[in-house]
Amino acid sequence: MPLDLDTGRGLAVGLLPEIVLSAWAMLLLLVAAWRHREPGAQRRLGWLSVAGLTLTSVVVAWLWAKGVYAEGLATSMAVDPFRWAVDLIVLLGAALTILLSIGYLDREGIQVPEYHVLVLFATVGMMLLAGGADLFVIFLGLELMSVSVYVLAGINRRSAVGAEAALKYFLLGAFASAFFLYGIALVYGATGTTKLAVMGLQVSSLGIAKHPMLVAGLGLLFIGLAFKVAAVPFHMWAPDVYDGAPSPVTAFMAAAVKAAAFGAFVRLLLMGFSSMHPSWDLVIWWLAAVTMAVGNLVALAQRNLKRMLAYSSVAHAGYLLTALVSGSLAGAAAFLFYLLFYTLMTVGAFAVLIAKGRGGERDVTTDDLAGLAESDPFLAFAMAVCMLSLLGFPGTAGFIGKWYILTSATGSGYAVLAAVLVLTSVVSAGYYLPVIMAMYMKPRLHEQAHAEVKLPGLVRGMLVAVVAALLLFGMWPNEVLKAARDGSHAFLPASAAVVASPMATH
Repeated sequence: MPLDLDTGRGLAVGLLPEIVLSAWAMLLLLVAAWRHREPGAQRRLGWLSVAGLTLTSVVVAWLWAKGVYAEGLATSMAVDPFRWAVDLIVLLGAALTILLSIGYLDREGIQVPEYHVLVLFATVGMMLLAGGADLFVIFLGLELMSVSVYVLAGINRRSAVGAEAALKYFLLGAFASAFFLYGIALVYGATGTTKLAVMGLQVSSLGIAKHPMLVAGLGLLFIGLAFKVAAVPFHMWAPDVYDGAPSPVTAFMAAAVKAAAFGAFVRLLLMGFSSMHPSWDLVIWWLAAVTMAVGNLVALAQRNLKRMLAYSSVAHAGYLLTALVSGSLAGAAAFLFYLLFYTLMTVGAFAVLIAKGRGGERDVTTDDLAGLAESDPFLAFAMAVCMLSLLGFPGTAGFIGKWYILTSATGSGYAVLAAVLVLTSVVSAGYYLPVIMAMYMKPRLHEQAHAEVKLPGLVRGMLVAVVAALLLFGMWPNEVLKAARDGSHAFLPASAAVVASPMATH
């Protein structure tokens, strides 16, 4: 189904998911302002937010099923399967976050009705970020997402560490946005356009791939996006912000925010700069290798579970970067597959952490989980499955995801980077497995050690679905792989221009 985005009708259809979710968020904002003092108002807003996210997901799935695509190259929004795939992952992450938050906000005494609305607006920004085919649209999505998440990080006004996390994220995020904006200016100066598709044609046809202004602009764009995905050395904010923010917000940042930023990363590289692959693959190679190494090694030293999961998130950014380094369709498909299940296993791990902790979960250590299998067998099993999937243990979706990332890297000649991924995954066993050992092999610290662990039926049901998905698709991944390959085909024309790089021989 072709769309002409120069017409009002075509533009409305192309932006229909964003329009639906934005309208829903503004309606909920009015409801929050009008009915916020009523008992249970915040919980109702949570359920209404889930309904809005579900409706938007249905719209995205319908557009994907209809095979909608944009006519021409000079479009500001991409209309392709890759956008729909990333949108669905982001919407799933947002819905799971709100489900975690419904009981959490009541328990922690955080009475802020705008919380759920901010999650929705952040999600709209993520969808623009992942679907933008113009650098200015990507920047707009980046800022809408960032401003909303800044507020969410410090939403608990009684928490000093929460305020510190929000301030740190805001200041460093502003610097990252400035880098990205200056990158846009330089790229525009070199190419005369901000449209990614047009830019890709000009870079390949005009022979400006080594133009200093273009290379400098691309480098600045890399810095801006590397901050959002928490890639080393732009990760220093992540542990402190993740640790200080409320745990559902941390899960949101580690899953949905990272997914959207990586979606923009992929589109930028494969649509706008695929012909410059020999110039940027070395940068991505080292960025992936260092991120995997630093994230996993520092995570080994963490006893606090929340900080451990923060550094784990940094390490997984390196795994996802490995999928991008080849600039191939196989890498894009592996990226989509792993991104989906990374979202599930991250949110699942944080759900268990929320059940165990109180007051922001900053004091929960590995030892605090000792004997959890005896007190709550399901909770321990869910945490074990999430840890094993994050590790990449056979039989879980995490293993299949890492396997396809490895095959895409080795198939493109990046055997050394694939070896780094394998070795760092082995290192990660040093902090994932002790969590499982504590739950199953250590006695409880005292008789009432887990008496405070209470998992609402809603979150328990969500965990059941997450665990089932991680195990089911770890054994039968074909359908999800098929959808991931369909999503990667959006870059088929651009990817054909990719040539072998000198780095591929290393």
